[in-house]
Amino acid sequence: MSKSILAWTSKMLNGSIIAVASGKGGTGKTTIAANLAQYVGGLGMKVQYLDCDVEEPNGHIFLKPHINRRQEVTVNVPQVNLERCTGCGQCGEICQYSAIICLNEDNVLTFEQLCHSCGGCWRICPADALTTKPLGIGHIEFGKAGDVDFVHGKLNIGHVRTPALIKEVKKHIKEDCLAIIDVPPGTSCPVVEAVKGVDFVLLVTEPTPFGLNDLKLAVELVREMNLRFAVVINRYGIGNDQVEKYCTAENIDIAVKLPDNRRIAELYSSGLMIVDVLCECKRWFSELYGYIKSTRVKIDEERRL
Repeated sequence: MSKSILAWTSKMLNGSIIAVASGKGGTGKTTIAANLAQYVGGLGMKVQYLDCDVEEPNGHIFLKPHINRRQEVTVNVPQVNLERCTGCGQCGEICQYSAIICLNEDNVLTFEQLCHSCGGCWRICPADALTTKPLGIGHIEFGKAGDVDFVHGKLNIGHVRTPALIKEVKKHIKEDCLAIIDVPPGTSCPVVEAVKGVDFVLLVTEPTPFGLNDLKLAVELVREMNLRFAVVINRYGIGNDQVEKYCTAENIDIAVKLPDNRRIAELYSSGLMIVDVLCECKRWFSELYGYIKSTRVKIDEERRL
């Protein structure tokens, strides 16, 4: 790629946010996200990898970043001043998660792990008996993995504030590069938070009945959120053609098909980047990157109309 073409491509994708998601775990989502970031970085482009699978992030196993900064993440939870409490119970009535229960003016129970920090209880309290205090839920680490800017969040054990931590991780998306978000598996609230506001979603699946079932759920989600998306079929050749038939029937693009390959499995189990070892893998990720570029062109054209 010439320097002039590279500069134009880099500028075109600056500020783009690509989410790599999957309807189920084990489809190769992190493999795709990490290797795509590595490939793009190897082209000399600015790229950022953000691991939002905060309950069990493992992108660092492959990218092996040098961590240079750590940031603790806290959320506000209610703190009761019993001297002011009148025992009206309005705080417990408004809480949808039973995180605060008023037995009487002398006994108000708070369950910090259940609290979602919506602020309803301390805003509605007529006696102004509720204040807030910070609760640590996890941390974010920043670093560099070769040419890739690296960010990941780690949720503290026992905490359920996955969306809150994901939101904090996403605050560190840079505007001058291509940002690749490694999304939690499934279709629950953490996934919604992770893909919210992205430009494009790559749904990674495998050609099996389980893969197809969970792909359908993921497609429902991104369509409900009105997000652009395409499918990546990983381990192509191990199952049947039902995923391809579904995509054809639903008019869904298949961005790339990565064949089932024992060597890829061996590299994965060793925590190695496949684009650094297998020459044919560079061709597959070049194809995927080309699809992303062409999609961005279409988006820009539609926005100009």
